[in-house]
Amino acid sequence: MPGIQEVDVFMAGAGGGAYPAAFRLAQAGMTVVMADPKGVMSGNCLAEGCVPSKAVREIAHHRARQERFEKFGLTGTLGVDYARIVAHKDRVQRERYDQHALELAAQPKIRLVKGRARFIDAHTVAVEGDRGEDRYRARFILVASGSDISIPPIPGADRALTSRDLFALSPTLSALPASMGIIGGGYIGLETASMFRALGAEVTLFEQGPRVLSGMDEEMVRDLASLLDPSIRILTGVQVQEIRTVPGGEEVLYRMGGTGEIQRVSFSRVMVAAGRRPVIPEGLPAVGVEVGKRGIVVDTGMRTAIPHIFAAGDVNGLTPLFHAAVRQSLVAAHNILGGEVSLDSFDPGPVPTTIFTLPEAAYVGLVPETARKKGIPVIAGRYDFSEDSRAQILGETGGGITLLFEPGSLRLLGGTIVGVDAGNLVGEIGLALAGGLTARDLAGFADQHPMASEGIGKAARSLF
Repeated sequence: MPGIQEVDVFMAGAGGGAYPAAFRLAQAGMTVVMADPKGVMSGNCLAEGCVPSKAVREIAHHRARQERFEKFGLTGTLGVDYARIVAHKDRVQRERYDQHALELAAQPKIRLVKGRARFIDAHTVAVEGDRGEDRYRARFILVASGSDISIPPIPGADRALTSRDLFALSPTLSALPASMGIIGGGYIGLETASMFRALGAEVTLFEQGPRVLSGMDEEMVRDLASLLDPSIRILTGVQVQEIRTVPGGEEVLYRMGGTGEIQRVSFSRVMVAAGRRPVIPEGLPAVGVEVGKRGIVVDTGMRTAIPHIFAAGDVNGLTPLFHAAVRQSLVAAHNILGGEVSLDSFDPGPVPTTIFTLPEAAYVGLVPETARKKGIPVIAGRYDFSEDSRAQILGETGGGITLLFEPGSLRLLGGTIVGVDAGNLVGEIGLALAGGLTARDLAGFADQHPMASEGIGKAARSLF
């Protein structure tokens, strides 16, 4: 039986739901151990998600813009060397890993161990690593074990590509396929379809539901879909039956509407993008922590049913985004420091979400479809990018900004953006939402020209 090491805080995971809390608690004098199977400080966002995918996406975006400028007679088309794109992605990942390693080395009260956590009891956790098992007994525990790729029960799906094969360090896919079939019309599938089409691959996307991006605002999705590259073939209402390996590539067998004859189409490669699932550490439910359909059940302070056990990030399923995980991590740290007193809480309302397609779309807070379905009275302000100087400069004049305000007070309730710089603009709207600003506040701010952000004030001024 291995000896038990005493620590103040044990963390299952070392990503965005863990390390912000680790540094905050270490600064307060607590000893912290983080255990992660990857053995590095950072989560799936850097390993195979948002950072590497956007490193590829930005090059795809640059190429799409060059093609647009070529139509204006301004520049030639940018060639694509996918191996060099992958090398650039890998360089960015390694640079950030090195950065995190330096940060960790500078804080002696934090120790990172490689291995997967397994709960022994409510205070004791075992970590199975390369050199055997170690056990830790902690006053507080933060579960931040993240999420993993979900593989649908389709014959042959286990042999298809996933986002890990595209975006992990030294990924499986190192050459641009001539054609790609993508199973799943969520944000991962649609983003991948956009970037690979911009890089030159022929893309077909298969979605089981009636539309892509199900669960997101219907009006926003409709506007976005109208602006996507029309050569991306999007099939909705599709039941994929099987993925087969065939000479020269892979074949997708499917039925339209789940009925009728099986149709088939061949691709160089097929990717499955069916979402992600929370990773629940072994033994956690047995100690009394409730696990629901979305993940570990927590209150607004990130506390589970066991008062000294917290859960932050994708593992609780509240808002599965890296920046939300960071905020939740800090909420957990503050409440650990508070003991029995809750000092902080997580509000998902002002957390922005961006779909990094080409063009992109973003939203924060209340969206039109939710307001309509729940009968929430709103006043909408609108700004179309057809009027915007930056959008005109880039030749990207589709879409626009919609802001929702509370009648009477004109307090900002939320907003959606489709088109140029949406991922940047949504942060400004989110900050205004978190600060309780009104249409008058936004209308009175002299935002910078010629930038698309000035459209926020113009959307607000459309009410007056």
